[in-house]
Amino acid sequence: MDLGAFSVSLNVKDIHQSFDFYQKLGFKVFGGDIDQNWLILKNGDTVIGLFQGMFDKNMLTFNPGWDSNGKDTDAFDDIRTIEELLLQRGVALDATTAAATGPAHVMLTDPDGNPILIDQHRAT
Repeated sequence: MDLGAFSVSLNVKDIHQSFDFYQKLGFKVFGGDIDQNWLILKNGDTVIGLFQGMFDKNMLTFNPGWDSNGKDTDAFDDIRTIEELLLQRGVALDATTAAATGPAHVMLTDPDGNPILIDQHRAT
């Protein structure tokens, strides 16, 4: 099962303060809109997202169909295939999208309560 690009999505209290902090660590804006309270930052191959007021906890994020530069990969496991495999393996899912094709997502929680988002932004 190929989950695609990995990043950590951080629930931040003040996006401007967090952005200033991570810039000092060498992160640069890769995407997002600070006026909409979200930014994607990158340092080398490390990607983090800063999100103010969008979710309750930090979460692990995977993007099937993308590489670490946000570029489309030639082949990838569709989110519906990943969902099916997870269910076959007995993994409880917290949320799914009902879309038959195209962009969709799956949410689950690891045994320690860490949320995981598998978020596909493109069609296969």
